[in-house]
Amino acid sequence: MEILDIKNLTFTYRGTTAPTIKDVSFSLNAGEVLLLCGATGSGKSTLLRMLKRELTPLGKMQGSVVYKGKNIHIEEAPHLATKIGFVAQRPEGQIVTDKVWHELAFGLENMGVKKEVMARRIAEIANYFGIEKWFDRDVADLSGGEKQLLNLAAVMVMDPEVLILDEPTAQLDPIAASDFLATVRKLNADLSLSVIICEHRLEEIVPYADKLLAIDKGQVLAFDAPKAAFAKVRECEAIMKNMPAASLVYERLTAEYKDSINTGKYEVPFEIREGREFLQSGFTGPYTKIDEEAGSKKSVPVLKVTDLRFRYDRNEPDVLCGLNLSLYENEILCLLGGNGSGKTTALKAAAGLIKPYAGKVEVFGRKLASYKADSLYKNCLAMLPQDVQTILYADSVKDELLESGIEAGSLPYDISYLLDRHPYDLSGGEQQLVALAKVLAAGPKILLLDEPTKGLDALYKEKIVKIIKDLKAAGVSVLIVTHDVEFAAGVADRCLMFFRGDVVSGGTPREFFSGNTFYTTAASRLSRGLFENAVTVDDVVKLAGLNHVEKQKN
Repeated sequence: MEILDIKNLTFTYRGTTAPTIKDVSFSLNAGEVLLLCGATGSGKSTLLRMLKRELTPLGKMQGSVVYKGKNIHIEEAPHLATKIGFVAQRPEGQIVTDKVWHELAFGLENMGVKKEVMARRIAEIANYFGIEKWFDRDVADLSGGEKQLLNLAAVMVMDPEVLILDEPTAQLDPIAASDFLATVRKLNADLSLSVIICEHRLEEIVPYADKLLAIDKGQVLAFDAPKAAFAKVRECEAIMKNMPAASLVYERLTAEYKDSINTGKYEVPFEIREGREFLQSGFTGPYTKIDEEAGSKKSVPVLKVTDLRFRYDRNEPDVLCGLNLSLYENEILCLLGGNGSGKTTALKAAAGLIKPYAGKVEVFGRKLASYKADSLYKNCLAMLPQDVQTILYADSVKDELLESGIEAGSLPYDISYLLDRHPYDLSGGEQQLVALAKVLAAGPKILLLDEPTKGLDALYKEKIVKIIKDLKAAGVSVLIVTHDVEFAAGVADRCLMFFRGDVVSGGTPREFFSGNTFYTTAASRLSRGLFENAVTVDDVVKLAGLNHVEKQKN
Protein backbone atom coordinates (compact mmCIF):
# COMPACT_ATOMS: atom_id res chain seq x y z
CA MET A 1 0.00 0.00 0.00
CA GLU A 2 1.31 3.44 -0.97
CA ILE A 3 1.99 5.64 2.05
CA LEU A 4 3.81 8.59 0.42
CA ASP A 5 3.35 9.92 -3.10
CA ILE A 6 5.53 12.78 -4.35
CA LYS A 7 4.57 14.31 -7.69
CA ASN A 8 6.40 16.90 -9.82
CA LEU A 9 8.06 18.48 -6.77
CA THR A 10 10.07 21.62 -7.57
CA PHE A 11 11.57 23.99 -5.00
CA THR A 12 13.48 27.28 -5.27
CA TYR A 13 15.03 28.90 -2.22
CA ARG A 14 14.03 32.45 -1.40
CA GLY A 15 16.47 34.93 -2.92
CA THR A 16 17.61 32.55 -5.68
CA THR A 17 16.33 31.95 -9.20
CA ALA A 18 17.49 28.42 -10.00
CA PRO A 19 15.44 25.58 -8.44
CA THR A 20 17.30 23.26 -6.05
CA ILE A 21 15.05 20.31 -6.91
CA LYS A 22 13.20 20.01 -10.20
CA ASP A 23 10.15 17.93 -11.11
CA VAL A 24 10.90 15.13 -8.63
CA SER A 25 8.39 12.27 -8.52
CA PHE A 26 8.51 8.99 -6.58
CA SER A 27 6.45 6.94 -4.14
CA LEU A 28 7.00 4.92 -0.97
CA ASN A 29 5.02 1.84 -0.01
CA ALA A 30 4.28 0.89 3.58
CA GLY A 31 7.17 -1.09 5.07
CA GLU A 32 9.67 -0.19 2.34
CA VAL A 33 13.19 1.11 2.81
CA LEU A 34 14.06 3.79 0.27
CA LEU A 35 17.69 4.89 -0.11
CA LEU A 36 18.21 8.43 -1.40
CA CYS A 37 21.62 9.10 -2.90
CA GLY A 38 23.26 11.86 -4.88
CA ALA A 39 26.23 14.18 -4.95
CA THR A 40 26.90 16.87 -2.35
CA GLY A 41 24.61 19.78 -3.21
CA SER A 42 22.29 17.72 -5.42
CA GLY A 43 19.22 18.67 -3.33
CA LYS A 44 18.87 15.60 -1.10
CA SER A 45 18.49 17.46 2.21
CA THR A 46 16.08 19.96 0.66
CA LEU A 47 13.94 17.12 -0.68
CA LEU A 48 13.85 15.33 2.68
CA ARG A 49 12.91 18.50 4.58
CA MET A 50 9.96 19.02 2.22
CA LEU A 51 8.58 15.63 3.24
CA LYS A 52 8.20 16.94 6.81
CA ARG A 53 5.93 19.99 6.72
CA GLU A 54 7.39 21.57 9.86
CA LEU A 55 10.91 21.52 8.37
CA THR A 56 10.10 22.82 4.89
CA PRO A 57 12.52 25.67 4.05
CA LEU A 58 11.44 29.14 2.90
CA GLY A 59 11.00 29.43 -0.83
CA LYS A 60 8.74 28.69 -3.78
CA MET A 61 7.28 25.20 -4.03
CA GLN A 62 5.44 23.47 -6.85
CA GLY A 63 4.07 19.93 -6.94
CA SER A 64 2.68 17.85 -4.09
CA VAL A 65 3.65 15.64 -1.16
CA VAL A 66 0.75 13.31 -0.35
CA TYR A 67 0.67 11.18 2.81
CA LYS A 68 -2.17 8.64 2.90
CA GLY A 69 -4.23 10.69 0.48
CA LYS A 70 -3.64 14.09 2.14
CA ASN A 71 -1.44 16.83 0.69
CA ILE A 72 0.69 17.70 3.72
CA HIS A 73 1.35 21.28 2.56
CA ILE A 74 -2.30 22.17 1.99
CA GLU A 75 -4.66 20.08 4.11
CA GLU A 76 -4.98 20.33 7.87
CA ALA A 77 -3.49 17.22 9.45
CA PRO A 78 -2.06 17.89 12.94
CA HIS A 79 -1.26 14.21 13.48
CA LEU A 80 1.43 14.40 10.75
CA ALA A 81 3.81 15.89 13.29
CA THR A 82 3.98 12.45 14.87
CA LYS A 83 3.34 10.17 11.88
CA ILE A 84 6.30 11.42 9.83
CA GLY A 85 9.46 11.31 11.97
CA PHE A 86 12.75 12.99 11.07
CA VAL A 87 16.32 12.40 12.31
CA ALA A 88 18.86 14.99 11.15
CA GLN A 89 22.58 14.82 10.45
CA ARG A 90 23.80 16.76 13.52
CA PRO A 91 22.91 14.92 16.76
CA GLU A 92 23.23 18.11 18.83
CA GLY A 93 20.98 20.08 16.49
CA GLN A 94 17.90 18.00 17.28
CA ILE A 95 18.24 17.68 21.07
CA VAL A 96 16.23 20.33 22.93
CA THR A 97 16.29 19.34 26.62
CA ASP A 98 18.88 18.71 29.34
CA LYS A 99 18.18 15.13 30.43
CA VAL A 100 17.76 11.90 28.48
CA TRP A 101 14.32 11.16 29.94
CA HIS A 102 13.22 14.77 29.30
CA GLU A 103 14.10 14.32 25.64
CA LEU A 104 12.00 11.17 25.38
CA ALA A 105 9.05 12.93 27.03
CA PHE A 106 9.31 16.24 25.16
CA GLY A 107 7.34 15.33 22.03
CA LEU A 108 4.67 13.43 23.94
CA GLU A 109 4.16 16.36 26.31
CA ASN A 110 3.73 18.72 23.37
CA MET A 111 1.11 16.41 21.86
CA GLY A 112 -0.85 16.35 25.12
CA VAL A 113 -0.45 12.60 25.70
CA LYS A 114 -1.89 11.43 29.03
CA LYS A 115 0.65 10.92 31.81
CA GLU A 116 0.06 7.17 32.24
CA VAL A 117 0.26 6.58 28.47
CA MET A 118 3.41 8.68 28.30
CA ALA A 119 5.07 6.69 31.09
CA ARG A 120 4.27 3.38 29.39
CA ARG A 121 5.56 4.50 25.97
CA ILE A 122 8.77 6.00 27.40
CA ALA A 123 9.50 2.85 29.43
CA GLU A 124 8.90 0.65 26.41
CA ILE A 125 11.07 2.69 24.05
CA ALA A 126 13.88 3.03 26.63
CA ASN A 127 14.02 -0.74 26.98
CA TYR A 128 13.87 -1.33 23.21
CA PHE A 129 16.79 1.02 22.58
CA GLY A 130 18.80 -0.04 25.65
CA ILE A 131 18.63 3.48 27.09
CA GLU A 132 17.56 2.47 30.61
CA LYS A 133 21.14 2.57 31.98
CA TRP A 134 21.64 6.20 30.94
CA PHE A 135 18.03 7.30 31.38
CA ASP A 136 18.88 10.00 33.98
CA ARG A 137 22.08 11.32 32.40
CA ASP A 138 22.64 14.83 31.07
CA VAL A 139 22.47 14.83 27.28
CA ALA A 140 25.67 16.92 27.21
CA ASP A 141 27.56 13.94 28.65
CA LEU A 142 26.50 11.53 25.90
CA SER A 143 28.78 10.44 23.07
CA GLY A 144 27.85 11.26 19.48
CA GLY A 145 26.52 7.75 18.94
CA GLU A 146 24.40 7.91 22.10
CA LYS A 147 22.99 11.31 21.13
CA GLN A 148 21.96 10.07 17.70
CA LEU A 149 20.40 6.93 19.21
CA LEU A 150 18.51 9.20 21.63
CA ASN A 151 17.27 11.30 18.69
CA LEU A 152 15.98 8.16 17.01
CA ALA A 153 14.32 6.95 20.22
CA ALA A 154 12.71 10.39 20.78
CA VAL A 155 11.21 10.18 17.29
CA MET A 156 10.10 6.56 17.64
CA VAL A 157 8.34 7.17 20.97
CA MET A 158 5.90 9.28 18.91
CA ASP A 159 4.91 6.12 17.00
CA PRO A 160 5.61 7.32 13.43
CA GLU A 161 4.66 5.39 10.31
CA VAL A 162 7.37 7.00 8.16
CA LEU A 163 10.93 7.57 9.36
CA ILE A 164 13.14 10.04 7.45
CA LEU A 165 16.88 10.01 8.14
CA ASP A 166 19.19 12.67 6.69
CA GLU A 167 22.76 11.29 6.83
CA PRO A 168 22.25 10.09 10.42
CA THR A 169 25.69 8.46 10.70
CA ALA A 170 27.73 11.40 9.35
CA GLN A 171 29.27 12.13 12.78
CA LEU A 172 29.48 8.54 14.06
CA ASP A 173 32.48 6.24 14.24
CA PRO A 174 32.29 3.05 12.10
CA ILE A 175 31.07 0.81 14.92
CA ALA A 176 28.47 3.30 16.23
CA ALA A 177 27.30 3.88 12.64
CA SER A 178 26.90 0.16 12.06
CA ASP A 179 24.95 -0.23 15.32
CA PHE A 180 22.69 2.70 14.43
CA LEU A 181 21.88 1.31 10.98
CA ALA A 182 21.27 -2.14 12.48
CA THR A 183 18.71 -0.54 14.81
CA VAL A 184 16.98 1.11 11.85
CA ARG A 185 16.84 -2.24 10.04
CA LYS A 186 15.37 -3.86 13.17
CA LEU A 187 12.69 -1.16 13.42
CA ASN A 188 11.79 -1.73 9.79
CA ALA A 189 11.58 -5.50 10.31
CA ASP A 190 9.79 -5.41 13.68
CA LEU A 191 7.27 -2.66 12.92
CA SER A 192 7.04 -2.66 9.12
CA LEU A 193 8.20 0.94 9.47
CA SER A 194 8.57 2.84 6.19
CA VAL A 195 12.06 4.35 5.97
CA ILE A 196 13.63 6.99 3.73
CA ILE A 197 17.35 7.31 4.39
CA CYS A 198 19.91 9.58 2.79
CA GLU A 199 23.52 8.46 3.26
CA HIS A 200 26.96 8.67 1.70
CA ARG A 201 27.97 5.46 3.52
CA LEU A 202 26.24 2.92 1.32
CA GLU A 203 28.04 -0.33 2.23
CA GLU A 204 25.42 -1.43 4.78
CA ILE A 205 22.35 0.18 3.22
CA VAL A 206 22.30 -0.69 -0.49
CA PRO A 207 21.97 -4.46 0.09
CA TYR A 208 19.04 -3.88 2.45
CA ALA A 209 17.13 -1.17 0.53
CA ASP A 210 13.97 -2.02 -1.40
CA LYS A 211 14.32 0.99 -3.70
CA LEU A 212 17.09 3.38 -4.64
CA LEU A 213 16.30 6.98 -5.59
CA ALA A 214 19.25 8.71 -7.24
CA ILE A 215 19.11 12.43 -7.91
CA ASP A 216 21.58 14.53 -9.85
CA LYS A 217 21.47 18.33 -9.94
CA GLY A 218 18.03 18.25 -8.36
CA GLN A 219 16.45 15.83 -10.83
CA VAL A 220 15.64 12.13 -10.63
CA LEU A 221 18.29 10.05 -12.34
CA ALA A 222 16.94 6.65 -11.28
CA PHE A 223 14.17 5.21 -9.12
CA ASP A 224 14.12 1.43 -8.99
CA ALA A 225 15.29 -1.66 -7.12
CA PRO A 226 18.99 -1.16 -6.23
CA LYS A 227 20.53 -3.42 -8.89
CA ALA A 228 18.25 -2.04 -11.62
CA ALA A 229 18.93 1.54 -10.47
CA PHE A 230 22.67 0.81 -10.41
CA ALA A 231 22.63 0.18 -14.15
CA LYS A 232 21.08 3.62 -14.70
CA VAL A 233 23.62 5.59 -12.64
CA ARG A 234 26.80 4.08 -14.10
CA GLU A 235 27.58 7.27 -16.00
CA CYS A 236 27.16 9.53 -12.96
CA GLU A 237 30.62 9.57 -11.37
CA ALA A 238 29.51 11.43 -8.21
CA ILE A 239 26.99 8.69 -7.37
CA MET A 240 29.05 5.73 -8.55
CA LYS A 241 31.99 6.60 -6.33
CA ASN A 242 29.75 6.25 -3.26
CA MET A 243 28.65 2.72 -4.13
CA PRO A 244 29.83 -0.26 -2.05
CA ALA A 245 33.45 -1.36 -2.52
CA ALA A 246 32.38 -4.76 -3.91
CA SER A 247 30.44 -3.10 -6.74
CA LEU A 248 33.26 -0.65 -7.53
CA VAL A 249 35.80 -3.47 -7.76
CA TYR A 250 33.41 -5.45 -9.97
CA GLU A 251 32.79 -2.50 -12.29
CA ARG A 252 36.46 -1.71 -12.78
CA LEU A 253 37.58 -5.29 -13.29
CA THR A 254 34.77 -6.21 -15.67
CA ALA A 255 35.46 -3.06 -17.70
CA GLU A 256 39.21 -3.69 -17.85
CA TYR A 257 39.02 -7.42 -18.62
CA LYS A 258 35.65 -7.70 -20.37
CA ASP A 259 37.10 -9.92 -23.12
CA SER A 260 38.26 -12.57 -20.65
CA ILE A 261 35.49 -12.47 -18.02
CA ASN A 262 32.10 -14.09 -18.26
CA THR A 263 30.14 -11.05 -17.04
CA GLY A 264 26.85 -12.90 -17.46
CA LYS A 265 27.80 -15.29 -14.69
CA TYR A 266 27.71 -12.65 -11.92
CA GLU A 267 25.35 -9.82 -11.07
CA VAL A 268 26.92 -6.66 -9.67
CA PRO A 269 27.78 -7.48 -6.03
CA PHE A 270 26.82 -5.13 -3.18
CA GLU A 271 27.72 -7.24 -0.15
CA ILE A 272 31.20 -8.27 1.00
CA ARG A 273 30.31 -11.97 0.65
CA GLU A 274 29.22 -11.51 -2.99
CA GLY A 275 32.31 -9.46 -3.76
CA ARG A 276 34.63 -12.09 -2.30
CA GLU A 277 32.96 -14.80 -4.41
CA PHE A 278 33.59 -12.68 -7.50
CA LEU A 279 37.26 -12.16 -6.62
CA GLN A 280 37.72 -15.86 -5.95
CA SER A 281 36.29 -16.68 -9.38
CA GLY A 282 39.47 -15.64 -11.19
CA PHE A 283 41.37 -12.88 -9.44
CA THR A 284 43.42 -14.61 -6.74
CA GLY A 285 46.92 -15.89 -7.21
CA PRO A 286 50.57 -15.11 -6.46
CA TYR A 287 50.11 -11.34 -6.15
CA THR A 288 48.88 -10.75 -2.61
CA LYS A 289 50.71 -7.68 -1.33
CA ILE A 290 51.05 -4.02 -2.29
CA ASP A 291 54.65 -2.82 -2.11
CA GLU A 292 54.84 0.29 0.07
CA GLU A 293 57.15 3.16 -0.69
CA ALA A 294 59.68 3.85 2.03
CA GLY A 295 58.38 6.63 4.26
CA SER A 296 60.41 9.77 4.78
CA LYS A 297 62.41 10.04 7.98
CA LYS A 298 60.65 11.85 10.80
CA SER A 299 61.84 15.42 11.30
CA VAL A 300 61.46 17.67 14.32
CA PRO A 301 57.79 17.84 15.42
CA VAL A 302 55.91 21.00 14.49
CA LEU A 303 53.27 20.08 17.08
CA LYS A 304 54.14 18.04 20.16
CA VAL A 305 51.77 16.95 22.92
CA THR A 306 53.39 15.57 26.07
CA ASP A 307 51.68 13.86 29.04
CA LEU A 308 48.51 15.88 28.49
CA ARG A 309 45.68 15.52 31.01
CA PHE A 310 42.31 17.22 30.85
CA ARG A 311 38.84 16.86 32.36
CA TYR A 312 35.77 19.00 31.80
CA ASP A 313 34.75 18.87 35.47
CA ARG A 314 36.91 18.27 38.54
CA ASN A 315 34.48 15.60 39.76
CA GLU A 316 34.56 13.63 36.51
CA PRO A 317 37.24 11.32 35.06
CA ASP A 318 39.95 12.55 32.71
CA VAL A 319 39.08 12.86 29.04
CA LEU A 320 42.76 13.06 28.08
CA CYS A 321 44.83 10.57 30.08
CA GLY A 322 48.52 11.40 29.71
CA LEU A 323 48.26 11.90 25.95
CA ASN A 324 51.46 11.86 23.91
CA LEU A 325 51.57 12.48 20.16
CA SER A 326 53.67 14.34 17.61
CA LEU A 327 52.85 15.87 14.24
CA TYR A 328 55.90 16.18 12.03
CA GLU A 329 56.79 18.67 9.34
CA ASN A 330 54.98 18.02 6.03
CA GLU A 331 53.00 15.15 7.56
CA ILE A 332 49.33 14.24 7.27
CA LEU A 333 48.32 12.47 10.49
CA CYS A 334 44.86 10.98 11.09
CA LEU A 335 43.38 10.21 14.52
CA LEU A 336 40.67 7.54 14.55
CA GLY A 337 38.65 6.04 17.39
CA GLY A 338 35.23 5.79 18.95
CA ASN A 339 32.82 8.62 19.71
CA GLY A 340 33.69 10.02 23.12
CA SER A 341 37.28 8.70 23.15
CA GLY A 342 38.74 12.23 23.41
CA LYS A 343 39.84 12.98 19.83
CA THR A 344 38.09 16.34 19.51
CA THR A 345 39.24 17.32 23.01
CA ALA A 346 42.82 16.57 21.96
CA LEU A 347 42.41 18.80 18.90
CA LYS A 348 41.00 21.65 21.01
CA ALA A 349 43.90 21.34 23.46
CA ALA A 350 46.40 21.46 20.58
CA ALA A 351 44.70 24.59 19.26
CA GLY A 352 44.78 26.30 22.65
CA LEU A 353 40.98 26.37 22.92
CA ILE A 354 40.96 24.52 26.25
CA LYS A 355 43.56 24.45 29.03
CA PRO A 356 44.76 21.03 30.29
CA TYR A 357 45.60 20.74 33.99
CA ALA A 358 48.80 18.80 33.31
CA GLY A 359 51.26 18.24 30.48
CA LYS A 360 52.27 20.59 27.69
CA VAL A 361 51.62 21.47 24.05
CA GLU A 362 54.45 22.84 21.91
CA VAL A 363 54.02 24.49 18.51
CA PHE A 364 57.23 24.86 16.52
CA GLY A 365 59.16 24.17 19.72
CA ARG A 366 57.40 26.90 21.75
CA LYS A 367 54.90 26.35 24.53
CA LEU A 368 51.38 27.54 23.72
CA ALA A 369 51.56 30.06 26.57
CA SER A 370 54.39 31.88 24.78
CA TYR A 371 52.09 32.83 21.89
CA LYS A 372 50.64 36.15 23.03
CA ALA A 373 47.32 37.62 21.91
CA ASP A 374 46.33 36.05 18.56
CA SER A 375 49.86 35.33 17.32
CA LEU A 376 49.20 31.56 17.36
CA TYR A 377 46.49 32.00 14.74
CA LYS A 378 48.31 34.42 12.41
CA ASN A 379 49.80 32.34 9.59
CA CYS A 380 50.67 29.66 12.14
CA LEU A 381 47.83 27.35 13.26
CA ALA A 382 44.17 27.08 12.22
CA MET A 383 41.39 24.67 13.10
CA LEU A 384 38.22 23.55 11.33
CA PRO A 385 35.76 22.61 14.11
CA GLN A 386 33.43 19.63 13.98
CA ASP A 387 30.36 21.88 14.21
CA VAL A 388 31.11 24.23 11.31
CA GLN A 389 28.01 26.32 12.01
CA THR A 390 29.97 27.91 14.86
CA ILE A 391 32.10 29.80 12.30
CA LEU A 392 29.32 30.58 9.81
CA TYR A 393 27.51 33.76 10.80
CA ALA A 394 26.96 35.97 7.72
CA ASP A 395 23.69 36.34 5.80
CA SER A 396 25.03 34.72 2.62
CA VAL A 397 27.92 32.57 1.44
CA LYS A 398 29.17 35.55 -0.57
CA ASP A 399 29.42 37.62 2.63
CA GLU A 400 31.14 34.75 4.47
CA LEU A 401 33.86 34.70 1.81
CA LEU A 402 34.17 38.49 1.56
CA GLU A 403 34.60 38.85 5.32
CA SER A 404 37.52 36.39 5.11
CA GLY A 405 39.03 38.15 2.11
CA ILE A 406 38.28 35.25 -0.24
CA GLU A 407 37.28 35.41 -3.89
CA ALA A 408 35.13 32.46 -4.91
CA GLY A 409 37.15 31.95 -8.09
CA SER A 410 40.38 31.53 -6.12
CA LEU A 411 39.21 28.43 -4.25
CA PRO A 412 40.45 24.93 -5.19
CA TYR A 413 36.81 23.79 -5.51
CA ASP A 414 33.67 25.39 -6.92
CA ILE A 415 31.07 26.87 -4.54
CA SER A 416 30.05 29.77 -6.81
CA TYR A 417 26.57 28.27 -7.13
CA LEU A 418 26.08 28.79 -3.39
CA LEU A 419 27.03 32.48 -3.19
CA ASP A 420 23.50 33.86 -2.79
CA ARG A 421 22.35 31.18 -0.33
CA HIS A 422 22.17 31.63 3.43
CA PRO A 423 24.78 29.35 5.10
CA TYR A 424 22.10 27.69 7.24
CA ASP A 425 20.07 26.77 4.14
CA LEU A 426 22.97 24.67 2.85
CA SER A 427 23.37 20.94 3.25
CA GLY A 428 25.85 19.71 5.85
CA GLY A 429 28.41 18.95 3.13
CA GLU A 430 28.04 22.39 1.54
CA GLN A 431 28.49 24.08 4.93
CA GLN A 432 31.66 22.03 5.34
CA LEU A 433 33.08 23.37 2.07
CA VAL A 434 32.34 27.01 2.95
CA ALA A 435 33.86 26.63 6.44
CA LEU A 436 36.99 24.95 5.05
CA ALA A 437 37.47 27.89 2.66
CA LYS A 438 37.36 30.30 5.61
CA VAL A 439 39.89 28.27 7.60
CA LEU A 440 42.32 28.02 4.67
CA ALA A 441 42.13 31.80 4.21
CA ALA A 442 44.19 32.16 7.42
CA GLY A 443 47.21 30.67 5.60
CA PRO A 444 48.14 28.22 8.38
CA LYS A 445 51.36 26.22 8.59
CA ILE A 446 49.65 23.73 10.88
CA LEU A 447 46.09 22.77 10.00
CA LEU A 448 43.81 20.93 12.43
CA LEU A 449 40.69 19.38 10.86
CA ASP A 450 37.83 17.84 12.85
CA GLU A 451 35.75 15.57 10.57
CA PRO A 452 36.47 17.53 7.35
CA THR A 453 34.58 15.09 5.09
CA LYS A 454 31.38 15.01 7.15
CA GLY A 455 28.44 15.22 4.73
CA LEU A 456 30.59 15.06 1.59
CA ASP A 457 30.19 12.57 -1.24
CA ALA A 458 33.12 10.47 -2.46
CA LEU A 459 33.87 12.79 -5.40
CA TYR A 460 34.21 15.81 -3.13
CA LYS A 461 36.26 13.74 -0.69
CA GLU A 462 38.73 13.12 -3.51
CA LYS A 463 38.93 16.88 -4.02
CA ILE A 464 39.56 17.39 -0.29
CA VAL A 465 42.29 14.72 -0.42
CA LYS A 466 43.96 16.63 -3.28
CA ILE A 467 43.66 19.95 -1.40
CA ILE A 468 45.25 18.46 1.72
CA LYS A 469 48.06 16.80 -0.26
CA ASP A 470 48.70 20.08 -2.12
CA LEU A 471 48.90 21.85 1.24
CA LYS A 472 51.41 19.27 2.41
CA ALA A 473 53.48 19.87 -0.74
CA ALA A 474 53.41 23.58 0.10
CA GLY A 475 54.84 22.89 3.57
CA VAL A 476 51.68 22.61 5.68
CA SER A 477 51.41 19.90 8.34
CA VAL A 478 47.90 18.51 8.85
CA LEU A 479 46.34 16.76 11.87
CA ILE A 480 42.93 15.25 11.12
CA VAL A 481 40.30 13.74 13.41
CA THR A 482 38.05 11.52 11.31
CA HIS A 483 35.60 8.63 11.42
CA ASP A 484 35.93 8.22 7.66
CA VAL A 485 38.26 5.23 7.29
CA GLU A 486 38.24 5.30 3.46
CA PHE A 487 39.25 8.97 3.51
CA ALA A 488 42.01 8.30 6.06
CA ALA A 489 43.35 5.38 4.00
CA GLY A 490 43.64 7.66 0.96
CA VAL A 491 45.10 10.79 2.55
CA ALA A 492 47.19 9.91 5.62
CA ASP A 493 50.91 9.34 6.02
CA ARG A 494 50.20 7.88 9.47
CA CYS A 495 47.07 6.76 11.32
CA LEU A 496 46.70 6.55 15.10
CA MET A 497 44.05 4.71 17.13
CA PHE A 498 42.65 6.80 19.98
CA PHE A 499 41.17 4.98 22.99
CA ARG A 500 40.18 6.31 26.42
CA GLY A 501 42.06 9.56 26.06
CA ASP A 502 45.35 8.29 24.65
CA VAL A 503 46.97 6.81 21.55
CA VAL A 504 47.18 3.00 21.69
CA SER A 505 48.48 2.06 18.22
CA GLY A 506 49.54 3.50 14.90
CA GLY A 507 51.23 2.98 11.58
CA THR A 508 50.98 3.69 7.87
CA PRO A 509 47.44 3.35 6.47
CA ARG A 510 48.22 -0.10 5.06
CA GLU A 511 49.75 -1.29 8.32
CA PHE A 512 46.99 0.25 10.40
CA PHE A 513 43.89 -0.81 8.46
CA SER A 514 45.10 -4.27 7.45
CA GLY A 515 45.77 -4.95 11.14
CA ASN A 516 42.30 -3.85 12.31
CA THR A 517 39.14 -5.92 12.18
CA PHE A 518 36.41 -3.30 12.71
CA TYR A 519 38.18 0.04 12.26
CA THR A 520 39.10 -0.78 8.72
CA THR A 521 38.00 -0.08 5.18
CA ALA A 522 35.42 -1.97 3.15
CA ALA A 523 38.16 -2.85 0.65
CA SER A 524 40.21 -4.45 3.45
CA ARG A 525 37.23 -6.53 4.63
CA LEU A 526 36.48 -7.50 1.02
CA SER A 527 40.00 -8.77 0.32
CA ARG A 528 41.04 -10.07 3.75
CA GLY A 529 42.50 -13.56 3.49
CA LEU A 530 42.86 -13.13 -0.28
CA PHE A 531 45.32 -10.22 -0.21
CA GLU A 532 47.59 -9.15 2.66
CA ASN A 533 47.52 -5.36 2.84
CA ALA A 534 44.98 -4.05 0.32
CA VAL A 535 43.04 -1.25 2.03
CA THR A 536 41.63 0.78 -0.89
CA VAL A 537 39.60 -0.13 -3.96
CA ASP A 538 42.65 0.80 -6.05
CA ASP A 539 44.75 -1.71 -4.08
CA VAL A 540 42.24 -4.52 -4.62
CA VAL A 541 41.84 -3.77 -8.33
CA LYS A 542 45.61 -3.66 -8.84
CA LEU A 543 46.30 -7.03 -7.19
CA ALA A 544 43.23 -8.69 -8.73
CA GLY A 545 44.25 -7.45 -12.17
CA LEU A 546 47.81 -8.77 -11.83
CA ASN A 547 46.50 -12.19 -10.80
CA HIS A 548 43.97 -12.28 -13.64
CA VAL A 549 46.62 -11.45 -16.23
CA GLU A 550 48.90 -14.12 -14.76
CA LYS A 551 46.12 -16.73 -15.04
CA GLN A 552 45.44 -15.77 -18.65
CA LYS A 553 49.11 -16.37 -19.49
CA ASN A 554 48.83 -19.89 -18.17
